[in-house]
Amino acid sequence: MTQGDQLPIETSDIPASGVPGLRYRRLDAPADYRRMNEIANAVRIAQHDTFFTNDAQFQRFYEHIENCDLGRDLFLAELDGRLVAYVRVGWFDEPATRVYEPIVFLDPVVPANPAFEALFDLAEGRLAEIADGHPPGPKVARTNVTDADAVREAAIRARGYEPIRHFYAMVRPTLDDLPDAPLPAGLDIRDVRPEDMQAIYEAEVEAFRDHWGFSEPGATERNRFFNDPVESDTSLWRVAWDGPQVAGMVRSYIHPEQNEQLGRKRGWVEHISVRRPWRQRGLARALIAASFPLLRERGMTEAGLGVDAQNESGAVGVYERCGFQVESKSSEFSRPLERG
Repeated sequence: MTQGDQLPIETSDIPASGVPGLRYRRLDAPADYRRMNEIANAVRIAQHDTFFTNDAQFQRFYEHIENCDLGRDLFLAELDGRLVAYVRVGWFDEPATRVYEPIVFLDPVVPANPAFEALFDLAEGRLAEIADGHPPGPKVARTNVTDADAVREAAIRARGYEPIRHFYAMVRPTLDDLPDAPLPAGLDIRDVRPEDMQAIYEAEVEAFRDHWGFSEPGATERNRFFNDPVESDTSLWRVAWDGPQVAGMVRSYIHPEQNEQLGRKRGWVEHISVRRPWRQRGLARALIAASFPLLRERGMTEAGLGVDAQNESGAVGVYERCGFQVESKSSEFSRPLERG
């Protein structure tokens, strides 16, 4: 049974918002998911955040959510009877730290102040309760803010959050062939077969262990890799093999709903990973180049990706040399909760 099926929903501990007309309530699943997703996508577009989910992706995420009790850690907010926001708190473990995430989505048509302040305080209060109930040790609260969201940044800075990492969304305005991008000798790109999926998954996890903020994937992330309604179209993946071993990959995808809403034809060249023994040989560039013809064949005219701006392997430079340009920026903000 999924967590979405397990609610008893708590109703006795819902606080007042303190904002005229704004009332908190609990989730009515799955009826609320479509409107929640609509709000989330509207927020992302307004903030120049590249992430986007269709209704099937959104519902699948909540039906398989981990480290979040939907009966206690999720609040919905109505303004004069209309659902306009939701607040969720979750947590995950990095190698030496437990990370807590206060997540607030407020419909951009609603004036941000004082509603956002109240919603973020609600998330912070629940976050503190969860953290207090966990064993002692290093704990931090962490949230991501785009450079386009001055209200959110001011609110979290006022609560002690400081930027710790920076990220870029990058776009290549054409899908023209990329010259001088040969596949390294001894490697070949093969179509993905069902029997290869586990090896590809394990190779990606291994490659990303070197990246900042890595945490071992749980059931939710594994399910997304194998079953995501958008990102698991393996016909768009480019996977390089060295004999029986996966050397690296690019798992591209196309989000039709996002393209339609924004009036563009963008394919996402994402989940770019190369395992250690095959790095510094031009493999990432070769796999990116091999992805462009697949996207062109589907009618796409541009490519996008997200990258850690401080990536130690020099990923930003690789992508710039492949023709990608920075389109927007975001930062990860953090504040300490408890030290070991």
